[in-house]
Amino acid sequence: MNSRESNPKKFTPTEWLILFVAALGFAFDIYELLMMPIIGGDALSELLNVPRGSPESRKWIGTIFWSSALSGGFFGLLGGYLTDRFGRRRVLVWSIVLYSFSALAAGFSTSAAMLLLFRCTTFIGVCVEFVAAVAWIAELFRDPRRRERVLGWTQAFSSIGGLMVTGANILAVAYAQHLPAIYGQHSSWRYTLISGLIPAIPLILIRPFLPESPIWREKRERGALKRPSFLELFQPALRRTTITTTAIFACSYGAAFGAIQLTPQYIVPGLPEVKKLAGENPVLARQVGNRVQLYQELGGLTGRVLLAWLAVRIASRRGLLRLFQIPGLLIIPLVFLFPARDNLELLKWGMFAAGLLTVGQFSFWGNYLPRVYPTHLRGTGESFAANLGGRMIGTSAAFVNTQLASFMPGESDFAKVALAAAAIAFFVYAAGTVLSFWLPEPEKGELPD
Repeated sequence: MNSRESNPKKFTPTEWLILFVAALGFAFDIYELLMMPIIGGDALSELLNVPRGSPESRKWIGTIFWSSALSGGFFGLLGGYLTDRFGRRRVLVWSIVLYSFSALAAGFSTSAAMLLLFRCTTFIGVCVEFVAAVAWIAELFRDPRRRERVLGWTQAFSSIGGLMVTGANILAVAYAQHLPAIYGQHSSWRYTLISGLIPAIPLILIRPFLPESPIWREKRERGALKRPSFLELFQPALRRTTITTTAIFACSYGAAFGAIQLTPQYIVPGLPEVKKLAGENPVLARQVGNRVQLYQELGGLTGRVLLAWLAVRIASRRGLLRLFQIPGLLIIPLVFLFPARDNLELLKWGMFAAGLLTVGQFSFWGNYLPRVYPTHLRGTGESFAANLGGRMIGTSAAFVNTQLASFMPGESDFAKVALAAAAIAFFVYAAGTVLSFWLPEPEKGELPD
């Protein structure tokens, strides 16, 4: 793992184990995060005893999105600090255990408040895991090209996680009546949440075989590991990096949570074809949102794979990021202005493009951030951008949408949400593109010491 050869050797069994854990963690990060957009409408309808898509339901979905993101972001900041202070592996393992058991508990919620609580603890685990995993992988694979490939391809499993949770919900809807009753009912959303326990099972078994980051361990053993500090992120050498990455990360998440993730539950049911189908076959109508989600996740997977391929071929990090930003600025607002209000088939392909261009940027940050922060600040710096920028500021776009939709013209609540999504997508993509001109280019392929 310490080889710096231009032609690295094949992966060792230990390295394959590391790749498995990294891929599993990234996959279930998104698996857990995407549960709420998929099951939120059904869950809150049952827990609040209101119709799907009602104003009260929309209010709660915005509250859960933002509150859980704020909780995850705040404790994720702490998790980044702990990752630098106590080691990458330890924090990584316990964060996965936390979000797995939180998902299990959420499946037994008896109120919207209880669902909110366990969505918050789920987010905390996910937000900490991403930071710990990126720092861990970057430091385990020292060869620059191998590191870029490993980070790119393991992060691609995040979109596999999106496909998995979509598939899990489809199966839960189809076979709910054959599963054990929970509180006397066979609610598919509960089984989907409970499935989030899966990653904890293999992780508990293989934890003893996982190595700690050699860079972090060697520095600590020599007494050369400095104590992490949030204030150091704003010293002259790192100030521009910290501010710019945090702001652009917020824009990336703003597009996802203020527009894309609201589509299956809060835009698709208002399409003419879906409303007609709902009158004929309510079960099939509910499954349409899952199909749109599937197109989005396939687009996200394509975007992550494309990023992994381009990351070792394009030297300029700014140029790489703009390959996703500029087309997104031109395409995504139009998707929500037009097909999101009246054309289901075109919306599916629009969501494929939206997933490709937005989700591909998430993989970009996993490759970029380890290259701009030194060892003792790697977790802290990553967590500041990802959690303050992405999880706390960026995800607030879901709440902004629920408020902005109230002022939008439109024949239905669903159409108003689509127009609000178009406005948010245009703003965050325009802001991110402009901010990219201030994004620092890493000086070299090696990680900063």
